[in-house]
Amino acid sequence: MGHPERRILGGMTHTSVSAYAAPAPKAPLERITIPRRELGAHDILIDIKYAGICHSDIHTVRAEWGDDGAFPIVPGHEIAGVVAEVGAEVTRYRAGDRVGVGCFVDSCRECANCLAGLEQYCTGELGNVGTYNATGRDGETTYGGYSTHIVVDENYALRIPESIPLDAAAPLLCAGITLYSPLAHWQAGPGKKVAVVGLGGLGHMGVKIAHAMGAEVTVLSQSLRKKDDGLRLGADHYYATSDPATFEELAGTFDLIVNTVSANLDLNAYLGLLRTDGTLVQLGAPENPLPVAAFALIPQRKSIAGSMIGGIQETQEMLDFCGEHGLTADIEVITADRINEAYERVMASDVRYRFVIDTATI
Repeated sequence: MGHPERRILGGMTHTSVSAYAAPAPKAPLERITIPRRELGAHDILIDIKYAGICHSDIHTVRAEWGDDGAFPIVPGHEIAGVVAEVGAEVTRYRAGDRVGVGCFVDSCRECANCLAGLEQYCTGELGNVGTYNATGRDGETTYGGYSTHIVVDENYALRIPESIPLDAAAPLLCAGITLYSPLAHWQAGPGKKVAVVGLGGLGHMGVKIAHAMGAEVTVLSQSLRKKDDGLRLGADHYYATSDPATFEELAGTFDLIVNTVSANLDLNAYLGLLRTDGTLVQLGAPENPLPVAAFALIPQRKSIAGSMIGGIQETQEMLDFCGEHGLTADIEVITADRINEAYERVMASDVRYRFVIDTATI
């Protein structure tokens, strides 16, 4: 991995770095050079070591969420690396620190949610600034972690515990916090019965985290094909949702169901698995609306909710929790020239359970 090259662009000094980008919607990703801003007083330059591949990266570069985006798009919001340089007024980090960057790199810092540590739900004019395919405070497009270096404000970086390898830490910045946040919010723990729908990139982290929290964990998957994996990861039970008997046997069982699946499921059937006052939390983002019958909710005071990643404080809490309990993502490390192949394998569910790019190969 070469050192970043400084050059003048648009009257400002930028750092030029290598990256992989989608040049247009649905186009294969290819190697390009992108600008990174010079360090501000509170910025840190991160030498990216690993970048995870998230399903949302694929949705974005293939324009599957109805927005063509600001191409070329450099995806990647699961970033693990080492601080290379710090700005003049940085106090949180110093060169050599192990750090991560998740799904956003800035927010308004002034709204009630930001002040409460819920930056992921920022309601200010700036809004939540995504790590890629967004517009930053400086008016420039953000580029993500499929690159050799990134510059971020110190307040939006996370410290990665020494006990977590950097490659296996990368997916925690999205998949890890996406599951930790609802499990913590709805108080998964001893005496609670938690179901995880889907055993994929998100679901496998849900099983690990819920188990470490002390909950009784059940995986609800379309088939029993991954049952051995589910039990190895910490599940107490594993059921196939393709079997109608599952919904009869487990009726009224769970305090909490976290649905990681992006396909359109019959939520009314899953709501039938909740106890009185139980909650189904939707994490996956299916293409079509999710119809819910009123009487799937009313008789037992059940709830359906949504959740999205976590704020900076909660994400740090998640990383520390994973460090204390020895939790990491199950990963397959790839070279950058295999990104397009990895995308196809993600779409075919042919990965257990997250791809991570070795950015030294960019």
